[in-house]
Amino acid sequence: MGSTSDKISGKANEVTGKAKQAVGKAAGDNEMRAKGAVQEAKGKAQVATGKAKAKVKDIVDRA
Repeated sequence: MGSTSDKISGKANEVTGKAKQAVGKAAGDNEMRAKGAVQEAKGKAQVATGKAKAKVKDIVDRA
């Protein structure tokens, strides 16, 4: 994946994870809340990966 697609996928996972957590909280479903937290964390990691890839590409392009 490229840096942009990592960032987009990451943001999508963050939003979906937050939504799952909200639904789980409203429904009293701790499993859903936990899955949402995991998905949100995965999204944050994807965004960070995308940002790192972009920085590396920028450094290589300037060299």
